[in-house]
Amino acid sequence: MNQNDDGAAESSSIDEYLGKRLKPVEGVIPRFAGIEMFGNSIPAANADGDLFEYINFQHRYNIDARIERASKLAVQFLEPLADGLEPRNTVDAHVQWLKAKSDYTQHDATRYRQAKSSKQTRIAETLQELYTTAVVLLVDAQGHGTIAARIASTVHDTFHTAMLCELDANGKATADVFEIISLRLAHSVSARSSLGFDAESNSREIATMVYGEILPDGLFRLVNVGHPPPPGFSAEYGRFMDIEWDRMVQFPSLGLEIPEDHADRSRYVPLMLRPTQMTTADLDEITLMSSGEIIFLYTDGVFDGSGERDKEEIERIFRDCNRKPAKDICNGNLAYALISDGLLRETGQADLIDDETVFIIKRLDTKD
Repeated sequence: MNQNDDGAAESSSIDEYLGKRLKPVEGVIPRFAGIEMFGNSIPAANADGDLFEYINFQHRYNIDARIERASKLAVQFLEPLADGLEPRNTVDAHVQWLKAKSDYTQHDATRYRQAKSSKQTRIAETLQELYTTAVVLLVDAQGHGTIAARIASTVHDTFHTAMLCELDANGKATADVFEIISLRLAHSVSARSSLGFDAESNSREIATMVYGEILPDGLFRLVNVGHPPPPGFSAEYGRFMDIEWDRMVQFPSLGLEIPEDHADRSRYVPLMLRPTQMTTADLDEITLMSSGEIIFLYTDGVFDGSGERDKEEIERIFRDCNRKPAKDICNGNLAYALISDGLLRETGQADLIDDETVFIIKRLDTKD
């Protein structure tokens, strides 16, 4: 095998690895009474720049152990440390630091311990909600092929690293998760070795993302970063209905915007500046899905929002399939996307074919 063959084999191996790790298997789909979901993806090249993932908190993380740990810390944080002993935790260490101050009082230590204990109690209570919460994560990296797949993989790894920290620190995902991911893709002043970075073209790593929390009673909490707002299909009216994302803040794509008040603001070159970092208020959009309603998540390889004919055809697919399982609705849309790909090839526009992902979240009708 010559050097070129070696390189091709290595590239193929990388593409296969990324394809497997960025695409979940059906066995991990969360199963909640009253909610059905299914997603699938078709890459435009050997590797897929689209990422979708189901996250069942109870299966992905050991919620029982985290609750037990938080409850134990809530008790331990209240217990004074005997003189001469090494700190058992960060609270003990901070109290030792307080004692070294000239204005230290025992009341200061007591109040600090009470505050930190109370936070652990809150974390334990918040973690309880994760038993009946599922998450869908959808990422669409710019372009397609190996570079796009690596960008999607970067988002995937950063997300899960941040989530491990968030569950211990807050018991749930907060706005910090999405700030961290966006910063990870931002253009660094120090010209770090970044995927897809080209000093000549000044290219950037760019991706859109949708993070949605789904609860069995039909609540859908959405964080949208640069992605088209998902439409909802009404089984009652047989058409897409505008969902009023009244309080949702539409953020630009990952990596493009840095908050002015971020400590590392001067270390990055953003295209846009935001006055402040994200807060819980920015992410607290909650929409109640009515019985029989379907939330349609997709990437622009399926629909880019510009073709009225495509919109009408997709709506027809939903009318024909809305009483069928979510898997059938998903596959029906992907089948239509493949037909559209064929037309692009026939007209010499194959370069317009992009990665295609569809994710269906269906609130089951009581008749189903």
